[in-house]
Amino acid sequence: MGKRRRRALAAGAVLGPAMIAGALLTAAPASAHGAMMVPGSRTYLCWKDGLTPTGQIVPHNPACAAAVAKSGPNSLYNWFAVLRSDGAGRTRGFIPDGSLCSGGAVVYDFSGYDLARDDWPVTHLTSGAEIEFRYNKWAAHPGTFRTYVTKDSWSPTRPLSWDDLEDQPFYSVTDPPSVGSPGNEDAYYHWNARLPSGKSGRHLLYTVWQRSDSNETFYGCSDVVFDGGNGEVTGVGEDGGGPTDPPTDPPGDPGKVCKAGYRSLGAWNGGYQGEITVTNTGTLPLAGWMAHFTFANGETVDSLWNGSYTQSGPDVTVKNAAYNGSLAVGASTTFGFTVKAPTSPTALEPHCMTS
Repeated sequence: MGKRRRRALAAGAVLGPAMIAGALLTAAPASAHGAMMVPGSRTYLCWKDGLTPTGQIVPHNPACAAAVAKSGPNSLYNWFAVLRSDGAGRTRGFIPDGSLCSGGAVVYDFSGYDLARDDWPVTHLTSGAEIEFRYNKWAAHPGTFRTYVTKDSWSPTRPLSWDDLEDQPFYSVTDPPSVGSPGNEDAYYHWNARLPSGKSGRHLLYTVWQRSDSNETFYGCSDVVFDGGNGEVTGVGEDGGGPTDPPTDPPGDPGKVCKAGYRSLGAWNGGYQGEITVTNTGTLPLAGWMAHFTFANGETVDSLWNGSYTQSGPDVTVKNAAYNGSLAVGASTTFGFTVKAPTSPTALEPHCMTS
């Protein structure tokens, strides 16, 4: 690979340099939108690669630029949403060969992150060492994380198939501790894991997050090289070790960010009513939004207004109506709903995504 420049990225901001064994931070148990931060997933590191002070995403890494050209900028603004609501932890036979890194996702197009390339951002690791994994919790839920590694015969220049991965995960953990409040980059699950021994050169770590309170499952690819590294990252940012010039018409829209907040409007025997406010907290107008929340007590939506919804088990996704999708900077809109509830109301924690 020749002489390279390594950029150690700050943990929580991007990545920490030495993630070698240490005591876990004291935190509440994991209570699921998210993505691997250490070692960084393709969507997470490409998001970091393209961030600018204005919030505009302008990829420098050539693989990230190619992914955004294929999947569009929403794939980075929603880097934590590589999911299947109907996944139920399924892998081989459910996600097609060649679509592992995108998870066959249907809410957003992540197919650009399946591209077979050897120039993705990469994390430098030491085979057999113990590191602290970090997985963002944009939304928090209980579940199990399983991480696989590619076989020695794998090549980054061909589409990833299930046969390229070792049959069993080299590490798994259920309900690890976490830090931070959901809905931002500084919130993450963390656990110490022993990396596989006998590995050298380029590899890929594949992580599956299977929720235990619904069928929703998250998938992600982290490109790594076993070369004696301690978590350094190359290929990210203008000085990341091989940036490309920004395109003439850079992909992405600056400052597309939204937040969602819930309030209860009353309850009765067998049901309750709620309202969610969606606010444009970014620096550009929004053309559309989606909100997601999860019930905890077997509820079902009975009626919903000012939006359209789908419910899969406890997971509810709401898309804006035709008349309230456009939000100026700082503007808000609301949608309301009634719920059939067999027990007491859930304290909902919605989160918002741009669309």
